[in-house]
Amino acid sequence: MQPADSTRHGLDACARRFMIGRMARLSVNLNKVALLRNSRRTGVPDLLKFAGIAHAAGADGLTVHPRPDERHIRAADVPALAALMAPWRPACELNIEGYPDERLLAIVRQVRPEQCTLVPDPPGAFTSEEGWKLGNDDTPLLRSAVAALRGLGCRVILFVDPDPTVVARVPGSGAAGIEIYTGAYAAACRAGDGARQLRACADTAAAAAAQGLVVNAGHDLNRDNLPALVAALPNLAEASIGHELTADALEIGFAAAVAAYKAALGGREISASGRG
Repeated sequence: MQPADSTRHGLDACARRFMIGRMARLSVNLNKVALLRNSRRTGVPDLLKFAGIAHAAGADGLTVHPRPDERHIRAADVPALAALMAPWRPACELNIEGYPDERLLAIVRQVRPEQCTLVPDPPGAFTSEEGWKLGNDDTPLLRSAVAALRGLGCRVILFVDPDPTVVARVPGSGAAGIEIYTGAYAAACRAGDGARQLRACADTAAAAAAQGLVVNAGHDLNRDNLPALVAALPNLAEASIGHELTADALEIGFAAAVAAYKAALGGREISASGRG
């Protein structure tokens, strides 16, 4: 099946280049580094130092989610991170996640990230565990936000459940693509049977590819469950990984963990030391 006309839903040349001719990219989520920092008043660990380590270790992008309660990433972190990344961008992309309210839009206006991933989290959400339904309640909000973000030059991605029926409604929002919520897949893998959830992710990705949409994925992805996901989603453009990568970094070091996850996205195994 040929992809749908990409111009109908804002899939510009930048987004098309992002999709074509490359293995899946690794965007390292820095939220958990910031969470640890915020448990003290010392500024340790230094978020920007770890951003630099991730970049040097081969990360293709960095992701932050500046929640309203600033439990991890603070609004003030974002311009500092953008300034650090200026020499690396756009090859190493800045991805900002968040709920599309005026607070998020103000942050995005200030730094103009390459990608903005919209999530339906209410302000007090523990973590992002549910995708947009794209029904009558949320579609008007998303259309307005997507138009504003596209005007700032962002590739706009919608966080969705692994449900192919939702994908048909994405083009109407104007977004360039989706991020498939992989938390249910990861939970099923921990329980010893990820096949059904993997199929749901694969079917959702295939439906998105048929629409000409960018396909990203994220939530609880690790070195155990990534290989099957990568194999099942040949059109995967990017995985945003933070919690599991940071947990692995406690054992093998941050740079080695970044290298290991990048290798996993390329279909290669890597030793616990981070060396191939």
